[in-house]
Amino acid sequence: MIVYPIGVGGLVTRVLEAGTGDRTVVLIHGVGARADRWRPTLEPLAAAGFHCYALDLPGHGFAEKRADFEYTVPAFAAFVETFIANLKSEKAVLIGTSLGGHIAAHIACKAPTKVSALVLAGSTGLFPIGAEACNRMADRMRDRSLDGTVAKLRNLFFDARFATSELAEEDWRINNSPGTDAVFEKLESYFRTGLDSDAIEDRLSTLRHPVLLIWGEQEKSVPISIGRKAMAALPNATLVTIEGAAHAPQIEQADKVNAEILGFLRTVAAST
Repeated sequence: MIVYPIGVGGLVTRVLEAGTGDRTVVLIHGVGARADRWRPTLEPLAAAGFHCYALDLPGHGFAEKRADFEYTVPAFAAFVETFIANLKSEKAVLIGTSLGGHIAAHIACKAPTKVSALVLAGSTGLFPIGAEACNRMADRMRDRSLDGTVAKLRNLFFDARFATSELAEEDWRINNSPGTDAVFEKLESYFRTGLDSDAIEDRLSTLRHPVLLIWGEQEKSVPISIGRKAMAALPNATLVTIEGAAHAPQIEQADKVNAEILGFLRTVAAST
């Protein structure tokens, strides 16, 4: 794996890249997170012959934290689309977790010919979640204290051992680095007033891509009922649930999740 900065549409971000070849996979993290959430996934996919990229979204991780970026799903999606276009890949598999899943699905709806398949893990944005849930998520976003960061990690994981003090301090430092005040103010406002408006419920039935839905059985953030509802609405979807995982199954149960993703991608390849 290599890690490097790159310019995308005039904004500098960081990329984690593994593998070679023309079978492109782009992995998208969730809100308040960064590309590192996909470290357990990158090498196994690369070893199976996929060329994988995980990038920090604008305002996240080690990407630029600019006050003039919109920090909405359509803006994030346009950024990822530009990144993929710069790769000069004809199509890409998009893998997203939480808000990253919403971004991936938005891209597939907007530019279906550029996406070969989708993997959505605990994805937001498939259906509206209502003002109460949006406000609750925004409230958690507002609290960037160390205690608040610890609480968010405990919500992220089923097994408290994954919510280490080192990870909490790293998250806290990154999400309080220069420029983050403006970023999180915009994100908080978007979650309160715009997130549900960008839900893709009315477009789910138009997605003809193969879709793998992954949900942790101990999910605390996006109910597993959302995954079941999405499977019923999507024409070509499979739902798998992962025991012993909450909102980050790709970390807590990496081997199981990687096996599911690789099995899915092999099936997709065999059918094309």
